[in-house]
Amino acid sequence: MAATVGEIVRTRVHNPEAIAEAAKQRVPAPSVVGEHGRVMIIAADHPARGSLGAGGDPMAMADRGDLLDRLCRALERPGVTGVMGTADILEDLLLLGVLDGKSVFGSMNRTGLAGSTFEIDDRFTGYDAETIAAMGFDGGKTLTRIALEDAATPSVLENP
Repeated sequence: MAATVGEIVRTRVHNPEAIAEAAKQRVPAPSVVGEHGRVMIIAADHPARGSLGAGGDPMAMADRGDLLDRLCRALERPGVTGVMGTADILEDLLLLGVLDGKSVFGSMNRTGLAGSTFEIDDRFTGYDAETIAAMGFDGGKTLTRIALEDAATPSVLENP
């Protein structure tokens, strides 16, 4: 990885406008569909819900540096056309300069923490459509979860 987590944090603190500048300089993907006619998007929004496990490792995504390193390597793989993630992850990837030629989708809701009593209450706290457009991303992702046994489901379904 070209930059350390510490360097990313220092940039965020001392030069936050670097994120918008990196978004402006990003070379977008020519098409959401790859040259092979397929789409393979890396999902990187699970840590925002406290879902840190992958495979047999319950804390596989807990180390930010390791997560960013693995995302950078995954984005280099042949056939990978893009990434979908939360604002913090996508902004870190922008600062690392690894999103050129990739489709980018911002996650818009990720507040229902896994295993909590309010897990179904997955409010929009990430990107909004206007910010996704301003960043030059290809789109946004929302998730609607329905839990038949949870009384909060109706309010989740009616929230804009």
